[in-house]
Amino acid sequence: MKKSVTVGLVIILMICSMTATFASGRSESSSDKEVVLNWPCIWVGADAKAGIIKELVDEYNAQNAGKIRVVIEEMPDYAVYDRKIVADIAGGNAPDIFTLKWNEDTRALYDSNILMDFTDELAAGWIDSFAEGSLEEARQNGRMKTLPYETAIAPIWYNTKLFQEAGIDEFPETFDEMWVAFDKLKAIGVVPASQMTGANNAFTTQMWYSHIVNSIGGPGIWSRPLTDPAFVQAAELLKKLFENGNTTNDAIGAGPAVASGHYMAERTALFINGPWFIGTIKNSAPDVYALTEITPAPAAGQYGGSQVSFIMTVLAAANTQDPQKKAAVLDFYKFLCSPEVAKRISLDAGSLLTPNFALGPEDDVDPLQTRFIEELGNATFLGGRFDTFVPISVLDEFGPGVDALVAGRISAEEFTRRLEAAK
Repeated sequence: MKKSVTVGLVIILMICSMTATFASGRSESSSDKEVVLNWPCIWVGADAKAGIIKELVDEYNAQNAGKIRVVIEEMPDYAVYDRKIVADIAGGNAPDIFTLKWNEDTRALYDSNILMDFTDELAAGWIDSFAEGSLEEARQNGRMKTLPYETAIAPIWYNTKLFQEAGIDEFPETFDEMWVAFDKLKAIGVVPASQMTGANNAFTTQMWYSHIVNSIGGPGIWSRPLTDPAFVQAAELLKKLFENGNTTNDAIGAGPAVASGHYMAERTALFINGPWFIGTIKNSAPDVYALTEITPAPAAGQYGGSQVSFIMTVLAAANTQDPQKKAAVLDFYKFLCSPEVAKRISLDAGSLLTPNFALGPEDDVDPLQTRFIEELGNATFLGGRFDTFVPISVLDEFGPGVDALVAGRISAEEFTRRLEAAK
């Protein structure tokens, strides 16, 4: 069976050659000079964390003037960022500090000498700064070469006013009930749901697929082949989400801004997103923000009430033989993971973070963020997210596969076979 050559595989194939690069290229120490840490960063531009991250980096640089300076390289396009990080790592020139998605390709990097190892530092007491158990998923063969930082659930967001106008008293608990609700929304001229298949990971549609797979297959489903009947049934339901006016005409090939833009303009009644979007909707569409509620997706199988839960972002750093640079990386990451800083980021952007911090009566906690915390605790079980269990090669096939599925060029069975073949 022919398999596509993916960027993830390129990284793995080049691991051996990179080990020598790190041994020779990052060994010089310059104790009398300011350490500069280059940070290609996606938390810029329109990202909900852009403002607070810049503020914090400026503060850190001022506090460490002459010793450590963090330089942000702005990378506002997520797809461009992913390609750059992959290319830098494949070329043996990983950035000083950077973030990664938590997925199969990131886990593969643990077998190389590419990433800085945080295991000993965590064991020496730093682990106490993180919520209990939050680091376990990122521990591979006893080692911690990344720091889980941003975690999330991706529930359904829906506009309570539009639901009321359509005569829908409660959010549907099953897909059969949801199709009825969709018909009521369409009857008042509202497109039910935002979808998207572009921007290299088809995020909104991928989250729907993850919800459906979890509901049908339950715990342990992600260890099965992608051709398992649960994945096929999920693909059939996913296709229906694009039919009969259930989503917008521009959903095929659209990016996340298109999907969220329709929701914020009240052209759609619901969509999927995570807590990182709270700051964006609060600032860009405050009226819609005030009308928004979140809920688990309707049950597609016997496992209702679950939430898609995942490590969203891990902190990583280039391995180095320079003790001064390593110390600088650890110092900055301990700053980012400190209770005070984590709290500021979470309150400002709505992010759910793994570092421990306490909220007090004086804190202005966003009501929608509070709902995310409640939903995380109320979930019947926390299911997986598609792109954290598959390599980039499969993720690259997902969006085009959905396009072909929706257009009727392939069946649900063929859709899942394509995904499995891309592994």
